[in-house]
Amino acid sequence: MIEPPDAHHLNAALGWLGLGCANEARAELENISAANQLHPAVLEVRWTLCAHEQRWADALTIAELELKSAPEDSAGWLHRAYALRRVRAGGLTQAWDALLPAAAKFPTEPVIAYNLSCYACQLQQLDLARTWLHRALNVGKKDVLKKMALADDDLQPLWPEIKTL
Repeated sequence: MIEPPDAHHLNAALGWLGLGCANEARAELENISAANQLHPAVLEVRWTLCAHEQRWADALTIAELELKSAPEDSAGWLHRAYALRRVRAGGLTQAWDALLPAAAKFPTEPVIAYNLSCYACQLQQLDLARTWLHRALNVGKKDVLKKMALADDDLQPLWPEIKTL
């Protein structure tokens, strides 16, 4: 738990990010004490800021820190895979390889299965994509995930099937 005043800076950073004001969010994050800079909640907001600015190499570095500081939290695993997909030397295969172990570690986290479905679909492994999508639908909120999948270009090859689920 982060205590004030750091908690106030973190909340302000989240607010600024919600408004699309990256510089203001960054300034609030810089006001957080050194003792809390590696707190998982602070790292998550830092990662979100990097993603917002499409600074994928920095996002990957922060995701690695998230994994070290909170390996029991799925966010670091998801963030690392998401950044790996987008960094210059990364790609879908790297994202897949990074996220796959998280599926065993977090079997009830639907976003992991969902993202693996997206990666498999984009790697043109449609049977595997179907398997992961069904797993996501089984452990998550089916209606929410179905709506998300039908708006996700990564899953476009499966849209006709998803509509019937």
